Amino acid sequence: MASLLVVGADHLGHITDKLERSGFREIIHLNGRKVNMVRRDIPEHVDAVLVMIDYVNHNLAKKVKEKAKSKDKPIYFAKRSWSSINAVLEQLEKHS
Repeated sequence: MASLLVVGADHLGHITDKLERSGFREIIHLNGRKVNMVRRDIPEHVDAVLVMIDYVNHNLAKKVKEKAKSKDKPIYFAKRSWSSINAVLEQLEKHS
């Protein structure tokens, strides 16, 4: 995977480094705090979408899911803990 869109969480901290070590060359982060984030589109070059479920509201999660589905991008949901994200990455590797 070359690029990942992460939606949610104010700061990713060391998660960015761990994602890069897992093979992602580009990590785009949208914190999801502002109301207009619902209108943002998923960039065409993004390979997958990861939503931090404990940091986004239901409406944003629903809209991101709809946009990912319309662009035929895989979408995954995880909590903002490395163990939860790592479980998602394992699923990602199985589907690649």
